[in-house]
Amino acid sequence: MSPSRLTTLLALPVALLLAGPAHGADPHAAEHKANDHKVSEHKVNDHKAAEPKAALMAKAAPADAMTHLKERLQEKLGATKIQEATLGTNELKVPSRTPPAAGVRVARAAPDLERAVADHRAGKTGHDAHWGYFGEGGPAAWGQLKPEFGLCATGTRQSPIDIRDGISVELDPVKFDYRPSGFSVVDNGHTVQVNVSPGNSIEVLGRRYELLQFHFHRPSEERINGRQFDLSAHLVHRDPEGRLAVVAVVLERGAPQPVVQEVWNNLPLEKNEAVAAADAIDLNALLPQDKRYYTYMGSLTTPPCSEGVLWMVMQQPVPASLAQINIFARLYPMNARPVQQAAGRLIKQSQ
Repeated sequence: MSPSRLTTLLALPVALLLAGPAHGADPHAAEHKANDHKVSEHKVNDHKAAEPKAALMAKAAPADAMTHLKERLQEKLGATKIQEATLGTNELKVPSRTPPAAGVRVARAAPDLERAVADHRAGKTGHDAHWGYFGEGGPAAWGQLKPEFGLCATGTRQSPIDIRDGISVELDPVKFDYRPSGFSVVDNGHTVQVNVSPGNSIEVLGRRYELLQFHFHRPSEERINGRQFDLSAHLVHRDPEGRLAVVAVVLERGAPQPVVQEVWNNLPLEKNEAVAAADAIDLNALLPQDKRYYTYMGSLTTPPCSEGVLWMVMQQPVPASLAQINIFARLYPMNARPVQQAAGRLIKQSQ
């Protein structure tokens, strides 16, 4: 190709782009004009005289003309970014309106800020809904947070309850088989929980239940004849068939409690990180001298609020010092589920 033809071809797109596409114009019009121009080059001799003038205009264009051209193109074509290639080459990127091909990864927009704030206030992270004791994730909403939490709203045998009007009968005593054991302490974000080594169990109604863990609530979740206590400890057991039995011990202000102090001595510095204690713990020291109890069928007091749980609430409170109570209160000022309807359940109590 001759230099004059190259100069002409370079000049034509500049003139066409500066003019801009007319409304409804053929998107390939520039290409057609270029082809027509090649034909006319051989037919019209007068065009040769215009070649030096076009070349002169292209060469004389100031350095900022191309910048102006890019700005015009950006405005007309909706371009989002103009990238400067090496050695004076200009590349214009126009957003595509066609869907991406299969397998092509496309960057997604950042999550909506208002939705993220709303999810945070509701205790949600991603698609997970987190329960708690206050606000939109509190006890009144537990049943709607996840399908598996449904019993928290629809169950008819829920715990805790206000224990009153119990039938006084000769209940078989709970046979506690607790012995000094290793343990670890974890702050799971809802309470302080103590995981106990195997070897501790209870026997009641002819069944043997292995102790899994115990944890604390402030104030006590269960009420006895309307009275609520400073703390309660729930000792959770399970039998070989998976049935659960919970022994509840209520604590009131008084002398220091040795088991509570042993747990506080091993409080972890971070949540959800279990701390293994160097010493053993003997849960017999957490039980009252008087082993009489109330019993009824209920549920877990935290989601998923599973029912069919055998409850045994010790009648005699256990003392704990105000300092010990305040230590837990600094971590969890309130982590007790409101009392649930007894709904005509039979409550029995030891004579």
